[in-house]
Amino acid sequence: MTNIHVVVMGVAGSGKSTVAHLLHQRLGWVVAEGDDYHPASNIAKMSSGTPLTDEDRWPWLDSIVEWTAQQDRGGLSTIVTCSALRRAYRDRLRGAPGRTLFVHLVGSPELLAERMQARTDHFMPPSLLPSQLATLEPLDADEAGTTIDIGRPVDLIAELAISQLNLNPTHE
Repeated sequence: MTNIHVVVMGVAGSGKSTVAHLLHQRLGWVVAEGDDYHPASNIAKMSSGTPLTDEDRWPWLDSIVEWTAQQDRGGLSTIVTCSALRRAYRDRLRGAPGRTLFVHLVGSPELLAERMQARTDHFMPPSLLPSQLATLEPLDADEAGTTIDIGRPVDLIAELAISQLNLNPTHE
């Protein structure tokens, strides 16, 4: 059976971590925070308000792919948070073994900014939201995944992700 790897994607403030943990609760799949795979230099750069470049992102994405591959080798399906802003980044993430699916969380710039302003425990400053929105390339029709508006209750977002991607704990 092919393992499934769900990437919960979107710009900062879209609720990736919250949705990923709800999916973990419902599916029982192993979950990882993509931010935990950033090298210290990336975190320092973002903390200072400087957007990452592609060169900054490739090693980070490769670390997520390696984590996913390790889990896949162990026979596990996964859930990971990752902004995955550009198709090229998603193509890199699809390089992991198994089947990679995306849950793209979208919302208005105003809602995203409001959520970022309310956070006190994250290194990403609200000043980087415009650069993330400018970089964002929505899922293309040929990319396996779904797009869900974050204006909905978070429990409904998780349920929509599960139903639209046809996920279940045994991924049959």
